[in-house]
Amino acid sequence: MQNELIRFDWAMKRLLRDKSNYVVLEGFLSTLLGEDLHISRFLESESNQTSKDDKFNRVDILAEDAQGRLLIIEVQNNRELYYFHRILYGVSKTISEYINLGNDYDKVRKIYSINIVYFDLGQGNDYVYHGKTIFRGLHNPDDILHLSVRQQEVLMGKEAGDVFPEYYVLRVNDFDKVAKTPLDEWIQFLKTGEIETSATAKGLPEARERLRVASLSDTDRRAYERDMENLRYQRSVIQTGWIEGKAEGRAEGRAEGKAEGRAEGREEGLKEGIKQGERNKQIEIARSLKQLGMPIETIAQITHLSPEDINN
Repeated sequence: MQNELIRFDWAMKRLLRDKSNYVVLEGFLSTLLGEDLHISRFLESESNQTSKDDKFNRVDILAEDAQGRLLIIEVQNNRELYYFHRILYGVSKTISEYINLGNDYDKVRKIYSINIVYFDLGQGNDYVYHGKTIFRGLHNPDDILHLSVRQQEVLMGKEAGDVFPEYYVLRVNDFDKVAKTPLDEWIQFLKTGEIETSATAKGLPEARERLRVASLSDTDRRAYERDMENLRYQRSVIQTGWIEGKAEGRAEGRAEGKAEGRAEGREEGLKEGIKQGERNKQIEIARSLKQLGMPIETIAQITHLSPEDINN
């Protein structure tokens, strides 16, 4: 345990808010955004929660940099069908929360939404994606709408889209390469929880020293171990449910299809059997997660059961 490092998402909630540890998070953000970034402060929001109901779902932080831009950093361990919608909602809500009624529109903040996900989000071959708004000509797609000279001076941007939020999605589990760049070194740490002795990316040397499990107090160490065990159990329950549900569904479907003795019967029986088998397993998953204290809304997102079914 002497060299074991704390998971980055847990450190975000407990350790990286300490000003003495800003250097770790600043190193990550600077490497990702490609600029020397400094955090001014952490802002209070729904995401800065530490309650039991919150730990499985929201482990993100909201920070402000030296230029006044807002940075949303969120880690998501659970598969969520509508996660892109969640990203959009989080950005929209943050924009509205940090401009007061009656303020001029120049008070709207530039926002970066950085999402570290540990599941297959969408389809693609890369493990880091960057999205931003681009205004293209309808008749000439190569014509990009730029800000006026005066707007460029005031807004510190070039294209009209520079005013709008930017999004980063880090599909951590899809990283299976040798770390050759500073960003790769960070992705490798996020995936494995380990930092190579040769890693030199900004913030990683400090993370290696400051995020040791052995340096935690007894109380924090017990809390960390308990949270990690809950997370492992949660992933195991979900994965087992998906695998067993599909297997049982296929078996039931084949049995029903064979009994009917018709091709149509076999196909319909297979479909119905798979559906019922998966539902049975989702109910088991919901029961286990409910016993762990997970919020009903989160269980519903994971299992696709209704809140009424889960309460029953």
